[in-house]
Amino acid sequence: MPEIIEINDLSLPELEPYVSTNEVQLKHYYEPEEGIFIAESPKVIRRAIAAGYKPESMLCERKYINGQAADIINALPDIKVYTAGSDTLTKITGYKLTQGALCAMRRKKLPDAEEILTKAKRIAVLEDIMNQTNIGAVFRSAAALGMDAVVLTPSCSDPLYRRSVRVSMGTVFQVPWTYLSQSSPEYVRFLKGQGFVTVSMALRDDTLSLSDERLKKAEKLAVILGTEGEGLKAETIAESDYTVKIPMANGVDSLNVAAASAVAFYALTADDSDRY
Repeated sequence: MPEIIEINDLSLPELEPYVSTNEVQLKHYYEPEEGIFIAESPKVIRRAIAAGYKPESMLCERKYINGQAADIINALPDIKVYTAGSDTLTKITGYKLTQGALCAMRRKKLPDAEEILTKAKRIAVLEDIMNQTNIGAVFRSAAALGMDAVVLTPSCSDPLYRRSVRVSMGTVFQVPWTYLSQSSPEYVRFLKGQGFVTVSMALRDDTLSLSDERLKKAEKLAVILGTEGEGLKAETIAESDYTVKIPMANGVDSLNVAAASAVAFYALTADDSDRY
């Protein structure tokens, strides 16, 4: 059985990963080795473990030890489980745990982009997206709607930051992903060199329909999504093979990037019945 440790001291060094709000420091916690991240809720923790991430410790509301997190705890005999009542945990984390369990987990070394792209037919490309909620929501859509991978430009927020992991509902562990080494427009040329037809989602008039046969028939397709407000860089759009705009009604000019990604992913994978 794991070691169950009742806590009331918020200054214990072992609790630092759960107290710290500096996720950059957590990312480099064991530098030069890979750092740690926090998975929140039993469902997310299970998905992380299933994807091969190694738990280091857990912080768990007392009632969850023999409740919703019991199967996780019983399967991890070598870790320490810190526990307390809801009020104490709220003081430690700075917010009320809605799912009762946190787990500090070791990061894995990210694969090279070439390794992921070799096996992928439909990918999402995120350019300079910093909003962690949007990152998590795009991953959830990518997992649910049959995208093979997600690649991010160097300026994107980290998908393993706590909010992104939480919003993704753990699907960030189910979709292969990594960072590109190039910025715009070099990364678009790189994707083309890997055999991808590149499609920029942008508010322009010279666009294709999402149902265009050229997109449907592309053997390898990269859907490029930009940050809120500014959207994709002009250099990215100019270098892409095609531009696509989602038609709007009622005077609405655009969708949130996460919502737009769901529309695009569905439209560009819906006919691929063998992918589900």
